[in-house]
Amino acid sequence: MGQPNATQKPEPDLASAQRDPEEEAVHRALEGYYRTGKPPWDTGVTPPELVDLVEGHAALPPGRALELGCGTGTNATYLARHGWEVAAVDLIDRAVDHAREKAAAAGVTVRVLHGDATRLDELDVPGPFDLFFDLSCYCGVPLHRRDAYAAGLTHRAAPGALLLMFGYGPEPLGNPTHEITSWAAGVTADELRARFPGWELLDVTPGTNSVPTFWFTLRRDA
Repeated sequence: MGQPNATQKPEPDLASAQRDPEEEAVHRALEGYYRTGKPPWDTGVTPPELVDLVEGHAALPPGRALELGCGTGTNATYLARHGWEVAAVDLIDRAVDHAREKAAAAGVTVRVLHGDATRLDELDVPGPFDLFFDLSCYCGVPLHRRDAYAAGLTHRAAPGALLLMFGYGPEPLGNPTHEITSWAAGVTADELRARFPGWELLDVTPGTNSVPTFWFTLRRDA
């Protein structure tokens, strides 16, 4: 098997990129989680919802996949081990380094890119992709960048492509959420229907967490 490859393009200098205050707050918070080694969404275990999509009774045939917010690469590596051609993106350099190491240790090829999931045009991920996977990335994206996220995926989606997304629901009023408005807003089915024209929301399944979470499955129109 091959070894993981980084992008052919020079990677953007995200530390010096111009961000608004909420984008800066998201970046600081994510860096903090990885610095302490305790990102709550990065368990090191591939979720059964993705396993069912890849290995279940109606398993997808292996194709091209893009993971948004790949963290330490558990799920990107899993997809590659099951025959998928995988690209993966994360905003945090520490996570990207771990993801590349994890793919190398597994002996699979994953193109792990350091970048912003809402600015895919700046990265070497032209598509088309048959599957997009998002484990808590979109729900952490600032509200004003979510249309750009949706447009980036839509532009790269093969006809009939699937998006499997896990997200936190809106938090009750009064919960402390640092200065990050988008994290309090969470994600809802109605929002996804509005922000993803040309996609059908196929399924919404509540998660098993102690706070409201959901698995959303969307399909790009053929």
